[in-house]
Amino acid sequence: MNEAEILERIRAIFKENFAIEPERVTPDAHLFEDLDLDSIDAVDLAIKLQEMTGRRIKPEEFKSVRTVGDVIGAVESLLAAQG
Repeated sequence: MNEAEILERIRAIFKENFAIEPERVTPDAHLFEDLDLDSIDAVDLAIKLQEMTGRRIKPEEFKSVRTVGDVIGAVESLLAAQG
């Protein structure tokens, strides 16, 4: 799965779970300031990413995630760990 495919999957997650329009979900978008997620939403997002990748996300890995680009990086590292 490449970066563009990951972004598309993330956009779908945001639309389905948080009613956020896909065009707002850009790599530079800040999860909390731009997309108005709260800490509970962040937990929900982590769960959806676990379902998407089939890998468990360690809380300490997800604490540094602030932007959609960070989410893409986290997914890439989870997928790389599978290989």
